[in-house]
Amino acid sequence: MCGRYRLTAKERYIAEHFDVDEADVHWSPRYNIAPTQQVAVVRSEAGIPRRGFSLMRWGLIPSWANDPKIAAGTINAMSETAAQKPAFRDSLRSRRCLLPADGFYEWKKLGPRAKQPYNFGLKDDGLFAFAGLWDRWRAPSGELLETCTILTTSANPLTREVHDRMPVMLQPGDYDLWLDPHITNPLRVKNLFAPFDAGAMRKYPVTTRVGNPAFDDPECSREAREEPLLF
Repeated sequence: MCGRYRLTAKERYIAEHFDVDEADVHWSPRYNIAPTQQVAVVRSEAGIPRRGFSLMRWGLIPSWANDPKIAAGTINAMSETAAQKPAFRDSLRSRRCLLPADGFYEWKKLGPRAKQPYNFGLKDDGLFAFAGLWDRWRAPSGELLETCTILTTSANPLTREVHDRMPVMLQPGDYDLWLDPHITNPLRVKNLFAPFDAGAMRKYPVTTRVGNPAFDDPECSREAREEPLLF
């Protein structure tokens, strides 16, 4: 599962890394992004020559949904079953996207009532992308709402020390394939769901401050001594 992450890079670096127009990138550094919040998304659409940057709400609401509360259970989609799940299968065919990030958080169980949060990211703390899906839902009021989800896969050796799942992280060389709107067969992108190279990543403990979505500042991602959260 991926339930918290961060995107702290400046707008010009996001634009450069994801090859989008800097004028379209509107983002302030975020250190503790939580479900239901607005998140950064990069996508390609047929007939539009350049990738686009936009904001969407985290928690996918399928276009056919009667109740937007479905989003509480769709912040993540298992890559192994997304092609069969009604909430995700159409988006996997034609509405794939990238979610820019430079770190994500997972909690390790240390005992019956204790958890320790860790930050995971690249060794150079650089930008990367989660493989995501998006959809557009029309509310009864007529308002259109764009929402998204993050695909997950089995954990690599590094993340397995903390959790048995991890987000699908894509290499920059795979962005075009994932975003190609002309590829509608999920089998064409299935190989991208492999766990990311653990050798290119690092993890470190962070303060339990990150457990509260009200906190969104550099302290959330600062390396800290292990400080298990008791609950």
